[in-house]
Amino acid sequence: MFTLKRWWEYKGLQIGLLALVVGSSWTLRETKGALLREIYQGITGPLQMLHSGAIPEQNIKDARFLELQTRIVDLESQNQKLKNLLGYVEKQTLPQKPTIARVIGRSADHWWQQVILNRGTASGIQEGSIVKADGGLVGLVDSVTTNTSSVLLISDLKSKVGVTISRTSAKGVLQGDASTEGVLEFYEKVPNVKIGDLVSTSTYSQKFPAGLAIGKIKSLDLKKLPASIAKVELFPSIRYLDWVTIYPQSDKQYLETPNVTK
Repeated sequence: MFTLKRWWEYKGLQIGLLALVVGSSWTLRETKGALLREIYQGITGPLQMLHSGAIPEQNIKDARFLELQTRIVDLESQNQKLKNLLGYVEKQTLPQKPTIARVIGRSADHWWQQVILNRGTASGIQEGSIVKADGGLVGLVDSVTTNTSSVLLISDLKSKVGVTISRTSAKGVLQGDASTEGVLEFYEKVPNVKIGDLVSTSTYSQKFPAGLAIGKIKSLDLKKLPASIAKVELFPSIRYLDWVTIYPQSDKQYLETPNVTK
């Protein structure tokens, strides 16, 4: 008996460790390491949360707050733009009030060529309607569906508008340049113009009434052949179009201030 007790004291610990190793190996084999992963997650999870500096619930709350804050800022911005447009429309003395529309479609591949508006024939919009925005002429409606309309922008390379220099009445044709500028080719070889002169639609324009603001002369090349040209900085924010006003072709003669194409 004494001998068995002495043997257990010497071998018991080794047998226990061996049993623990065998049992652990069997458990890992049967659970495919799931238990080990759970133990690892239990140990490292709190450390990861401490390292991040915030618990997941707080991160979610912060994200939701930022989302709501962004939406509020956007709504306030849209509200101010609508107020400005409505104030402008109320001042118009036209046979019928222009239609306010929002840009709902714009392709990255055709950013400077075309926009889609959320108004169509159901709102009385027709092909050839004139489109304006803050700053002046924006374009011309070139196709319409029941609830949408497509606008050819004055910045489109295919867009050509008959224009005049307000200060001297020098005339020419403005062509889109797929940017915030347009290229003005004058009818005269050496026109009476200078940098800073204002540009508006002319009486020669077939699709727009005269006097719609477009932009101002940014640079000149009076040695260009066969005709002098100028770069025109467009007044309307073509890059960031959001809200616009649409005028029927029948109201051409009543339009007296800024917005788009020949």
